[in-house]
Amino acid sequence: MAGENELKLLSMWASPFVLRARLALSFKGLRYEYVEEEIFGNKSELLLKSNPVHKKVTVLLHNGKPICESQIIVQYIDEVYGAAGPSLLPTDPYDRAVARFWAAYIDDKLFSSFMMMIMGKTEEEKAEGRKQLFAAAGTLEGALKDCSKGKPFFGGDSVGFVDVALGGFVAWVLARDRLSGLKHFDADRTPLLAVWLERFSSLDETKTVMPDVEKLVELSKRRQAQADAVAAVVQGYRSG
Repeated sequence: MAGENELKLLSMWASPFVLRARLALSFKGLRYEYVEEEIFGNKSELLLKSNPVHKKVTVLLHNGKPICESQIIVQYIDEVYGAAGPSLLPTDPYDRAVARFWAAYIDDKLFSSFMMMIMGKTEEEKAEGRKQLFAAAGTLEGALKDCSKGKPFFGGDSVGFVDVALGGFVAWVLARDRLSGLKHFDADRTPLLAVWLERFSSLDETKTVMPDVEKLVELSKRRQAQADAVAAVVQGYRSG
């Protein structure tokens, strides 16, 4: 695309936050240039210039102007391209505030506990992360029941802001399910979320941009092996 609608997304394929932006663009039916960034090595000058504060993805460039942070990007897309695709944020101010609250909860509680479960330094810390994750999922189960009013999505009949916020983590949830043998959105504990996960994952707009779960599993295994190797070296220095 060119001219007044030129969009470029600075991305990293495995990032759940990048996936949020890609989901929003997909549901809106918008075309954009995808730029893969090497976030663990040499970062591009474009990325450093576009996000000088955090120096990381996700960044959306609209006619050369950068918008940073995934939730802000999703809201920007919805505001600028309101006539394209479904509206992601409700029109009612109270409902918009509720949607933003739950999107923030996903980052503050669900994601933080998810990272503790994966990156915890001890088995006890990982177990605590898993416990907090299941508790956060239980809270989101209630939010889905209230927000959806018996309809398929947090946004009601169609995907909304909270669906996109949570949808960014779907591929990683599925990857962790395979690695751990557990269902993190379990049909017994959180039946509504379990159905939501299957429904959201099956949407064409989701499948178009969803990263390959097997690739995420392999990436997770490599990172764990690297972390174990570093821990072994550190332990060797301490014992020596």
